[in-house]
Amino acid sequence: MPSPVCNSIAAILEGDFKIPSDQIRPDTTLVDLGLDSLALMEFVFAVEDAFQLRIPEDRLDPRAAGITLEQLCSVVDGMLDQPVTVRAPLAAHA
Repeated sequence: MPSPVCNSIAAILEGDFKIPSDQIRPDTTLVDLGLDSLALMEFVFAVEDAFQLRIPEDRLDPRAAGITLEQLCSVVDGMLDQPVTVRAPLAAHA
């Protein structure tokens, strides 16, 4: 994963979710990394917090089967390219 966004996402997986780096590849699905539904949501929240954005479910639903790391990186990259005024406001996680 060459982009800075993908490198940051990989670091979250390695550091917070203890996923071995050799398992983190662009074509790997989030489910294939062994994250259950709760961990998937926690991972998405961690990514959102790291990049100070909120990913709308219509852009990427982490509960959907087959979401790859490459797709997640692409969505985050695209959202970072948008003007700040169109990003959803940060909300506290309960």
